[in-house]
Amino acid sequence: VPRSNPTLAAWDSRRRPPLRPPLRPTLPLRSRAMGKKDAKPADEDPSALADAYVNPTPKGALKSFAEPIAQAYHPHEVEAAWNDWWEASGYYEASSDPADDRPKFSICLPPPNVTGSLHLGHALTAAVQDMLIRWHRMRGYNCLWIPGVDHAGIATQTVVEKKLKKEEGPPRHDYGREKFVERVYEWKEQYGDRITMQLRRLGCSLDWSREVFTMDAPRAKSVNEAFVRFHELGLLYRGVRLTNWCTQLKSAISDIEVDYLELDKRSRISVPGYEKTIPFGVIWSFAYQFADGSGEIVVATTRPETMLGDTAVAVHPEDPRYRHCHGKMLKHPFVDRLIPVITDAELVQMEFGTGAVKVTPAHDPNDFKCGQRHGLEMITILDDEGSMNADAG
Repeated sequence: VPRSNPTLAAWDSRRRPPLRPPLRPTLPLRSRAMGKKDAKPADEDPSALADAYVNPTPKGALKSFAEPIAQAYHPHEVEAAWNDWWEASGYYEASSDPADDRPKFSICLPPPNVTGSLHLGHALTAAVQDMLIRWHRMRGYNCLWIPGVDHAGIATQTVVEKKLKKEEGPPRHDYGREKFVERVYEWKEQYGDRITMQLRRLGCSLDWSREVFTMDAPRAKSVNEAFVRFHELGLLYRGVRLTNWCTQLKSAISDIEVDYLELDKRSRISVPGYEKTIPFGVIWSFAYQFADGSGEIVVATTRPETMLGDTAVAVHPEDPRYRHCHGKMLKHPFVDRLIPVITDAELVQMEFGTGAVKVTPAHDPNDFKCGQRHGLEMITILDDEGSMNADAG
């Protein structure tokens, strides 16, 4: 049964707030009729404010606290000068002293391409690495986080070539290797600091005294040393392989830098070096005559221009239409060359085209594998300019 408690009642009456709060000065309510003119002005564009801001602190100096602190948080003002001071104070540098017996912890920053700028993915991975480095510093480790940028290979070469062509005219081959590399370094010094600026703006605690470039002398020496050692161990050797050759760059490019275009119908595509568009995605058929004059075999291809480098015609081993052709020799119509009819279940689809496929090992990845399986000759019919050479007849 509920009952009153005098002690609690007395305690409650002393601490219970009044039923009505005391009167306070009131502000006039803003009516809808006041309109937008009396409304608070919208804030200016933060990026514009950041671009217009001039940091009064000398680079590397400690930020002054003499000025009053602004009521609102403006990142470009608050964060300015701190990273420069931390960097100048050596807080990010690792010790190379042999007497330093602290446990070691190091991370090599995956070098971003010098031709680009950092995006959200870079910011994410850099933040995780920075967290690990700072945490280990707090634990008393001798921490090293190595910064650097990648030369970006063909991407940098293309950018520098376009710049030289626009400003001076001669192609890179007229400069020679050493002179062209010097121009790459000049471009890197002029335009490659954008990435390091972004990393510094992020506050990444990198040891900038050890910054590297993947084309600098120590890295180039290491690459040469690795190649020589691999060659001496027999792990690196020269051989006939397919490359992605660019007739505009006059250079081989990696698979990752090649964009493949799949076509399901006839399409006219613009090709560098040609004024008119070129038809692609068309199946062409032509016949090879048997060397003994007993007939012919019709092949289908979407690349008839490579037939000058054909070294075989492949059929499916279970295709009844061509069982009488296995092992026979064919006469090339344009080149003084005899080529065999081979059977290959991996390369040939019986239901596609005529079921007979021309094999050009030096100019098609699938044909190259087929050529390796059957020991076919690799005949290159294109020169560096993309024109037919002497082997094409």
